[in-house]
Amino acid sequence: MNTKERKSIAEFYDHFIPYRDRADVKFFVDLAVENGGPVLEIGCGTGRVLIPTARAGIEIVGLDLAEDMLAVCRRHLDQEDEPTRARTRLVVADMRDFDLGRQFTLITTPFRPFEHLITVQDQMACLACVHRHLAPGGRFVLDMPNPSITQLADDRCLQETGDEPEFTMPDGRRVRRRQRVVSKDLIRQVNEFELIYHVTDADGREERLVYRFPRRYLFRYEAEHLLARAGFRVEALYSGYTGRPYGTVDDRELVFVTTKV
Repeated sequence: MNTKERKSIAEFYDHFIPYRDRADVKFFVDLAVENGGPVLEIGCGTGRVLIPTARAGIEIVGLDLAEDMLAVCRRHLDQEDEPTRARTRLVVADMRDFDLGRQFTLITTPFRPFEHLITVQDQMACLACVHRHLAPGGRFVLDMPNPSITQLADDRCLQETGDEPEFTMPDGRRVRRRQRVVSKDLIRQVNEFELIYHVTDADGREERLVYRFPRRYLFRYEAEHLLARAGFRVEALYSGYTGRPYGTVDDRELVFVTTKV
């Protein structure tokens, strides 16, 4: 993916209609208020969760490796009041290797950045960093998609699919996003994934941008063993962001609330 594609995808991010209504924002803000600050958000992106948390009066540090996404976040922060800006700090860093020189009462990974860690070594490196930065009595929340055996076995996902509604950018560009799985590695539990952006300019010119990346999926007990190995105790496991225990509703999400051992 070239520089233009990266910048475009960061620019589009906050306009995706499904992202606007995700219940995770309230979940993470409420948890931050309950725990108090400071909070570390890993994979903060454009500030979708970070900024509402800061508005709620909580000191928060946002960490992300994608400078294009952080540039959008900074533009959003520029529109906030001074107290909200003063409560936030953005850090460009790799989730597998960071040292902020402090500890946090709450560390979160909203919207699945952990699935971008492909090897167990990468996962353990990230969890070790989290463990070092989590204050005694603090909480670490790890959320990820709950893999569907049926979908993993269905090869129709190799075709370009998606039912997200089209949206219009402030400059008049119309954008439709579709997706497809390029390949599956069932042994490594890694899918090569593409997000495909069909962009139509105001003058009718069409463009196709593709963001391709690998995603590693984890099953429930695999994740629990990984957390235990890294020094975390699972306090609660939710099937989404409504606080309902895993197994009681449609379990498309795995949300682990953990404490430091």
